[in-house]
Amino acid sequence: MTSNPDSAPWVPIAAQKQRDRASRIPQKWQIPSSTLPKDPPTISDGPQNVLNVPRQFLTHSEIEITEAYTVESLLAAISSKRLSSVDVAEAFSHRAAIAQQLTNCLTEPLFESALSRAKFLDGYLEKNGTTFGPFHGLPISVKDTFNIKGVDTSIGLAYLCNKPATSNAPLVDLLLSLGCVIIAKTNIPQTLASLDSVNNIFGRTMNPINRLCTAGGSSGGEAVLVAMKGSLVGIATDIGGSIRVPAMCNGLYGFKPSNNRIPYGGQALTNAEGTSRTSVQAVAGPIARSVRDIDVFMSEVIPRATAWGEDCMPCPWSLSPPSTQIKGSGPNGELVIGILRSDGNCTLLPPITRILNEVSVSLSESSSRQFIVNELLTPYAWTKSQSVMSKLMGVEGGQLMSKMITDFKEPIVPWMQTRFRTGKAQTLERVAELQAQRSALEREMLSLWSKVDEFGRQQQVLDAIICPLAPHPVPPIEGYNAVGMTSSFVLFDYPTATVPVRNVVEDDLELGRPLAAGNVLSSWDEKCRELWNEHVTDRRVYLGTPLSVQVVTQRGRDEWLCRVMGVVDEVLKSQIERVKAKL
Repeated sequence: MTSNPDSAPWVPIAAQKQRDRASRIPQKWQIPSSTLPKDPPTISDGPQNVLNVPRQFLTHSEIEITEAYTVESLLAAISSKRLSSVDVAEAFSHRAAIAQQLTNCLTEPLFESALSRAKFLDGYLEKNGTTFGPFHGLPISVKDTFNIKGVDTSIGLAYLCNKPATSNAPLVDLLLSLGCVIIAKTNIPQTLASLDSVNNIFGRTMNPINRLCTAGGSSGGEAVLVAMKGSLVGIATDIGGSIRVPAMCNGLYGFKPSNNRIPYGGQALTNAEGTSRTSVQAVAGPIARSVRDIDVFMSEVIPRATAWGEDCMPCPWSLSPPSTQIKGSGPNGELVIGILRSDGNCTLLPPITRILNEVSVSLSESSSRQFIVNELLTPYAWTKSQSVMSKLMGVEGGQLMSKMITDFKEPIVPWMQTRFRTGKAQTLERVAELQAQRSALEREMLSLWSKVDEFGRQQQVLDAIICPLAPHPVPPIEGYNAVGMTSSFVLFDYPTATVPVRNVVEDDLELGRPLAAGNVLSSWDEKCRELWNEHVTDRRVYLGTPLSVQVVTQRGRDEWLCRVMGVVDEVLKSQIERVKAKL
């Protein structure tokens, strides 16, 4: 006899958590039910873009505060007392509350504590005549994985609900010491291993650009809140693409640093403690609306990281100079950019090929600065890396996560049903073997970046790589496929960033034209092709979704990555403006 799923232990916990969350949205910030999108979304309803819906319910001042400022200009307005921290915190909290109602992006609204914190900051500035720190009053949000004292770090699991953290994560303490105001914690997927942010406790986070498509994961709620302008900077994490993929899905900038740059500790444990140091380590990083906002954020956090995180090393960071002062490894100081296309596991769908071609041409023909753009052959190491990465991520066997799910009889969410596996922890010998394979792949990748001259000296020949984040556009809900193009750079520990380029237009869809014939490269490729097969997927679902590229530099060159992505972004924006001017 089958038991009633409604009687499973997780059900009342989820209901209570959702009631608690709803109760923390003030009545005055509730929006009419007639404004809410239709669920479940259908192709006949269209994308139901809600990015600008909050403007209907905000004051002119709240709209200006949440839309008109960069990190630098907002901090300047607060420090000069043109804006108060309370006004800023209230405006962003109000917008975040509306974003939650429209997209289900929050797990823990922290509006009350944010306003209390803002009042303290205003009092400090008034009393001392100086700001509390360089980020005095900056409204930020954090992924649910980070501990905040007195708040659950449930990561969408009943097992971890109603167990508030007893201390802050080191990064949270660092950000508070700089003067930040934390608006909310944001939603994630069950197991943190999905690229579609849905769990049984809080439900599914929806993409505000196109409700038919995924919001990404595992930092989906973080990216959605930043896209909805309910937070100025989102603090996320990445091990397979969890910063970069949600940034791609929501048309934002995401920055995955190298290891040991930003404190990572003080988060929910999903494996036995210490496991990550035997396999592959996740990193924390920002999601923001511009490269400059990321640059400003990193310039204050990175130099201070070693005082807060035992997992960090000393690293300076200076704000990027004007692009004309950035010298690359070309013979005349040109930036040498390599275009790396398919990883050998998946065929690129036409919109991805097209956007890579456009970026390559824009850089090659740039009049603002000189680039040397080279097409790179796919290294075997990039093809092989996804398999090694998958094995290293599973060395613990998923035992702890499995226990947390099964103890409360939670169902596995759709995307994970065929992917979540449990088994025995790998032996030390097997882990060592996988790490040896990793080292061999890392060595092979070195040949991309430099060449040995006739005297045996290494010469830099490549400054950055531009490649896809995925072989497909932002896919329908549950449709995200291969992660090798993002997870590989975690295996190599390369700093990597997402740069949005433009949105999908009808011409990109090539309606009625099938994908060019070719050998199916892998099981991942087979699933990817279904996203273009008009008998399986209505390609109109992609209209208006963002097209982005991934910018990659060598391990440890995080500051350089920020400079290069800034230059690339500047050139691409200029090209878009030139195209608009011709229309």
